[in-house]
Amino acid sequence: MKKLTPNPPSTTLFTLAPDIPAETLLIQTSETLASLNAMTTDLAFELDGAYRHKLLATQQLIVLGELLVERVLVLTQAPQTVQ
Repeated sequence: MKKLTPNPPSTTLFTLAPDIPAETLLIQTSETLASLNAMTTDLAFELDGAYRHKLLATQQLIVLGELLVERVLVLTQAPQTVQ
């Protein structure tokens, strides 16, 4: 039996392919955070006062995110030990 009405269009602007490996996603996340880190740091040094302090605080949070992603990458690449 044919449907009388078509499926509604997708409301998502961006999507990720479902078959991308987790490691690839983590690497892309790490590279995105590194780019954001560089842009935020550059912009912070073009500003003064409270705006600069806020951007530098944001930059520290970005670095924290980078460290977390890098740690997960290390854990996922570590050889599994049999106990």
